[in-house]
Amino acid sequence: MAVPFIDLSAQLDRIRNEVDAAIRRVVASQRFILGPEVDALEEALAKRVGAGHAVGCGSGTDALLLALRAFGPGDGNEVIVPAFTFFATAGAVWDAGFRPVFCDIDPVTFNITRETVEAAWSGRTRGVIPVHLFGQMAPMGEILELARERGAFVVEDAAQAIDASQRVGEDPAGRRARAGSLGDAGAFSFYPTKNLGAFGDGGLVATSDGALARRLRRLRVHGSTRMYRHETVGTNSRLDALQAAVLRTKLRHLASWTRMRRENAARYRRLLAGVGKIVLPAETDHNVHVYHQYTIRAGRRDELKAHLARRQITTAVYYPVPLHLQPCFSGLGGRRGQFPVAERASSEVLSLPVFPELGQERQEEVCRAIREFYDS
Repeated sequence: MAVPFIDLSAQLDRIRNEVDAAIRRVVASQRFILGPEVDALEEALAKRVGAGHAVGCGSGTDALLLALRAFGPGDGNEVIVPAFTFFATAGAVWDAGFRPVFCDIDPVTFNITRETVEAAWSGRTRGVIPVHLFGQMAPMGEILELARERGAFVVEDAAQAIDASQRVGEDPAGRRARAGSLGDAGAFSFYPTKNLGAFGDGGLVATSDGALARRLRRLRVHGSTRMYRHETVGTNSRLDALQAAVLRTKLRHLASWTRMRRENAARYRRLLAGVGKIVLPAETDHNVHVYHQYTIRAGRRDELKAHLARRQITTAVYYPVPLHLQPCFSGLGGRRGQFPVAERASSEVLSLPVFPELGQERQEEVCRAIREFYDS
């Protein structure tokens, strides 16, 4: 039985009529850049995230870049990022004029911690980007405490974590906050394969800082608030109305899709319990994980991946090379052995299909094939 890594056609089949109506609405309006569709999406997502403002932009990478640029010129000041994440996190730091400084990760959650950030801190540190990797939030309380103590900004990379949440404080019945609402800004991606995906690129920055939101809105339209008058040098990074209309439609289904992802994750935990040589992802007590990826650690990872491919089961490795060992950052002085937890993760991680429409039968096939590999 073939098992794809993700099947966007299955998702579309369930909402095709709604999406078609939304696209026709935009075409009839002939308002394709920003406008009421984008305004409505920004309002809905600001409310959902729990932020005062939301600013749509061209991509998740641009969301990070605009947020960083809104804090002023980098001028070589440093921003701490995890060594184990997608390239855009560090690439945006570089492009904003800051120097990316890498730190190691927690071996259980794959996220940074206060301790790993503190180990990378220097007198030039101006900001921190905690990445909520694979759909589980980093420990924001301790990271924010450190950043506030030292006068640094915090931009959450929530590209994989829309609707993820975390308990604030120690009270088990206390307030919960959603990804993107706790830092000075939160960056989201709407790449088509994300939990909330557009029909192309798209991104958004959430913030409760009104002045920061105004800077972001200027930056996304060439640094201008009035046509042909430019208060600063910005760029062209506008979320278009067609993407906003698609996202508004999909947003109505996001809670259901998240529930299905979490159900799939729970089924993997049952079906793969006790399988030797693999470690299943852990959800910490204070977090609600949205499982953008279901990422295991696997002994003989590459052999397992090849075995699954022979069974027509598609998997993925996120990420095979940690950022401090990327060739483009060689001038930063990264060396093998510098961040052992991140390096080990890169050699062991394997993401299994977890998309909402996966279904029990195909999931059982995945687990049978994994058990077969290790039993042999």
